[in-house]
Amino acid sequence: MELIVEGPGSFIGKHQGRLRVTCRGALVTEAPLIHLEQVVIVDGGVSISSDAVQVCAEQGIPIHFLDGLGRVQAGMYAAGLTATVVSRRAQLAAFDTPVGLRLALAYVQGKIENQVTTLRYIGKYRKETQPAVFEELTLIVAELRDHLAELAEVGALAVASGATVDELRGRTLSVEGRASQRYWRAVGLVIPERLEWPGRETRGAADIFNAALNYGYGVLYAQVERALVLAGLDPYGGFLHTDRPGKPSLTLDAIEEFRQVVVDRAVIALVNKGVALEQAADGRLTEGARRRIAEKTLERLEATDLYEGKRHTLRIVLQSQARHAATFLRGERATYVPFVGSW
Repeated sequence: MELIVEGPGSFIGKHQGRLRVTCRGALVTEAPLIHLEQVVIVDGGVSISSDAVQVCAEQGIPIHFLDGLGRVQAGMYAAGLTATVVSRRAQLAAFDTPVGLRLALAYVQGKIENQVTTLRYIGKYRKETQPAVFEELTLIVAELRDHLAELAEVGALAVASGATVDELRGRTLSVEGRASQRYWRAVGLVIPERLEWPGRETRGAADIFNAALNYGYGVLYAQVERALVLAGLDPYGGFLHTDRPGKPSLTLDAIEEFRQVVVDRAVIALVNKGVALEQAADGRLTEGARRRIAEKTLERLEATDLYEGKRHTLRIVLQSQARHAATFLRGERATYVPFVGSW
């Protein structure tokens, strides 16, 4: 489904309906184009032929470039995939109407609800083995539900006043931020003490757990951006996250309801199972660690969950939610309902 290529000296070329990866002349892997959904190139030292770029464009296969920390540096899409007008006009117009605020609130609701389900999923295995931890997790879940109630009050105010995103962004982010603080405090209770986790850090994180989360989010980011583009939306025209040149605001909005069920569960499972995740001397994840995290993240995307009355892979759910956002912004759907994973 995805071709992830990293390592200095790696070369991606086209060969008889496949992308072939070699390193210093030795074959590394081949990926049939018919099954390929995207190419992810990690860090420097990787080359790709113009033939490979052209065939990816013809097949609608995006190419993403990530740095060693998992941050997306660039994305290449066929021009036809981004040549959408109706959805983008509606998306940009919604920013100054209550529609944009409703979508922003829905993304935050989905994030908090999935924080709840993730903690309940983690907690159910500790009720007998770690009753004190289970009790603390239960209390934090109750606090998160209080934040959901607070968010509903913001939503009610939005309906009554016809407010826009800018007018209620501060209150919305306040709820989201306080919920996240409680969620990460709970996560700290269920990961090994040997990690010496300092708490959640994004930019410049030096510890292995934060580095693993950040890299996993980078892998998920590429999936979310692709889903938005295929749905006809502009990844840079967000609502909850503020505009800034080069900032993919809508991607950062839409990823919120999937971080917990895809990346957090994957990385927490890795560290709790004692899977070796190493860091190089400069603090970056080693190539082996990055590959394990990427594989586990993509494996989670192939896991199924209940969605709209049936079981679907999280990959399909992600794409469906992007399409739902587009139809909501166009006025063809009355509400945007966030996805909430099971536990």
